Order: sequence, then structure tokens, then C-alpha cells
Amino acid sequence: MKKKRRNKLIIEIVGILIALLWLSPFYLMLVNAFKTKSEIFSDVLGLPETWTFENFSQAFIDLNFVNSFMNSLFITVASVAIIILFSSMAGYALARNKSKLSAVIFMVFVAAMLIPFQSVMIPLISLFGQVDMLNPTGLIFMYLGFGTSLSIFLYHGAMAGIPVSLDEAATIDGANKWQIFWKIVFPMLKPISVTVMILNVIWIWNDYLLPSLVLGGENATIPLRMFFFFGQYTKQWHLALAGLTIAIIPVIIVYFIAQKHIIKGVTDGAVK
Repeated sequence: MKKKRRNKLIIEIVGILIALLWLSPFYLMLVNAFKTKSEIFSDVLGLPETWTFENFSQAFIDLNFVNSFMNSLFITVASVAIIILFSSMAGYALARNKSKLSAVIFMVFVAAMLIPFQSVMIPLISLFGQVDMLNPTGLIFMYLGFGTSLSIFLYHGAMAGIPVSLDEAATIDGANKWQIFWKIVFPMLKPISVTVMILNVIWIWNDYLLPSLVLGGENATIPLRMFFFFGQYTKQWHLALAGLTIAIIPVIIVYFIAQKHIIKGVTDGAVK
């Protein structure tokens, strides 16, 4: 018993240390967002001598926050909705079809997760530039291509927990494939759909590289606007950290609303 208690205590201590290490960047961001520029350089770790909200108001203006927020919101919501739509249907079709071709197609999607974006970055932008698709619509289409591999993998695994007998019973009752999927199967995929949503929202909302190659001007998203605070000769860390704090609030809200479904969704998606 003593050995078990000692092991449990060690695990708890290690867990607390890992949690503190994980939370340290958030602490630094929040604390320094309320400091002046000079105070950040004089004491990064300490609490502000005077808590000021001027950084947030100035960052809000410099980021053109309303416009950049709406751009990020439109691109994120549209991309995630399309990814869920196509990935869920593809995962269902590949899981229910037991042919060799279905297995090969699924493995192609899985293998696509290993391809780094940087390796296809230049030809992709060149191709989309030729068809005049370097705009929010083209960006959403790119996110569909890059986001479906992992999403299909998760949906395909989750389908293992839904018995084929449900499809057969619905077929006997006169339902077609479209009705079976949307009225029976898809509602049962809610946990994995929430997981897919969270993973892609965090990725798309915070993405900088791909939008920087496609968007500009009034179409810029929040991560692109954040670059405004980092010039060639000066870096406005106090405003950048305040802007970053504002920018992550929507993602945190979405995460806490949907967190109860995430672990279940990941577990379901990992089933072989």
C-alpha cells in the first residue's frame, strides 16, 4: 500500500509540474499584456506594477479587429463546415465499403498526413494563382484539401462503433443511402464531429503561413494583422501580447463549450 501511495504521489507531482510548464506561456502572455513596453524588458516574469488596459484598446485599433475578426470567423467557420461535411461522408463510405479499392483510398488519405505543407507550398500557390483563386474562397478550398486526411481518419475509426445492422434496418424500412447517413449515422457521430471541429478551428484560426501566401489587404486575418506589431527596427511586445490575448478568446470559448465531447471523440476515432 505504501508503495502504491508513493507512486501515486510521484505521478501527481509530475502531473502538476507538467501542467505548470504547459501554463507558463499563458501566464507570460497575460501578465505582460498589462505592462508597458519598458516594464516588459525590465521584468518579464513579475506582475505589473500598474495594471493598464491601454494596450488592449490600442491593439484593438491597430489590428482593425472587427474587420480581421470577421475575416477569420468567415474563413474558419466555412472551412470547418466543409471539412466536416466531406470528411464525414467519405469516412462513412470508406468504412462501409470493404473492397480493396476502399482500403487503398483510405491508406492514401492516411499517407497524405505525412506530407509537409512546405513541400507543396510553391506549386500550390502557383496553380491557384493561374486560376485566380488567391482569395478567401481559394483559401477555404486549400484548407479542405489539407484538413480532410486527419478528419477522414477519425471518422473512419468512429464508424467501427456504429453497427451495420442499423443501415440494414433502415434499408428495410425504405431509406436510401443519403437518408441513412444524415438521419441515422451522422447524429451518432456527434462526439467525433465536435473533436474534428475543435482540432480544425484551432489550426485554421491560428494559421499564419497559408493565409500570408494567399490573402492581403482588407482580407487579412487576425494572425496576419499581428505581424503589424513586429517591424524591422522595433517590436511592440506589449501590444502584440494584448492583441494575442484578444485573439485567443474565441477559441477558448469554443473549446470550453465543446470540451465534454473531445475525449470521447478522440477515443472513438482511434478505434480500429
